[in-house]
Amino acid sequence: MLEYWAKGCESVAGHSKWANIKHKKTKEDAKRGQIFTKLARQITIATKEGGPDPDSNFKLRLAIDAAKSVNMPSDNIERAIQRGIGGLDGDNYEEVIYEGYGPNGVAIMLQALTDNRNRTAGELRHRFSKHGGNLGESGCVAWMFDRKGLLVLEREGWDEDEVMLQALEAGADDVIVDQDVFEITTDPTVFAQVKQKLEAEGMKFAGAELSWIPKSSVPITPEQEASIEKLIDALEELDEVQEVYTNYEVQE
Repeated sequence: MLEYWAKGCESVAGHSKWANIKHKKTKEDAKRGQIFTKLARQITIATKEGGPDPDSNFKLRLAIDAAKSVNMPSDNIERAIQRGIGGLDGDNYEEVIYEGYGPNGVAIMLQALTDNRNRTAGELRHRFSKHGGNLGESGCVAWMFDRKGLLVLEREGWDEDEVMLQALEAGADDVIVDQDVFEITTDPTVFAQVKQKLEAEGMKFAGAELSWIPKSSVPITPEQEASIEKLIDALEELDEVQEVYTNYEVQE
């Protein structure tokens, strides 16, 4: 049952979120300063929204965990928290979702932290246009995605049936087998609860975030992927852009 269900979900989910994450790691290592800047903004916003205690502010806990995963110095983390509680001067960032289309009709959602919506929209519009896409209106592609909690567990040492059983008992929606990892998805409202329950069972996650998961995928060729990746790279070069989500699947 698990194998049949997992294969079916792979065809629906399209371009694997975790594949994107792994693909980006080498680029992120080369741009560590920019990654620290983006993560610091996430920590500041999370602190402003829910307070400075990561034990009671799950969004802050996720941001701190992400920062530690790329070896962000503790001083940087603490300064970002202080900005969030007003202890240090800083720009007033807000979280904004931008939407558009890339080449070949690929849907793109962008999660940004910006202190100037108009400036950021102008920068994004220019980059979309330069690389064969276009920035759309709010809601133009959001209906193609579901907001989900995403937990990534490396497969080594874990039995598929065991992971499936524990995840569903903890309240997860789905478990997808994707090459060398399990992708566990949850409703956002129970994401913290599921994560904590599974960690209590000994699971240590390679990735944990609130994500936008595509409901279906757009098939493209490897050649077409190259042009889409150029657009994604250009968008990610902006400090304001935190995450880029797409719905394409490469057909070999």
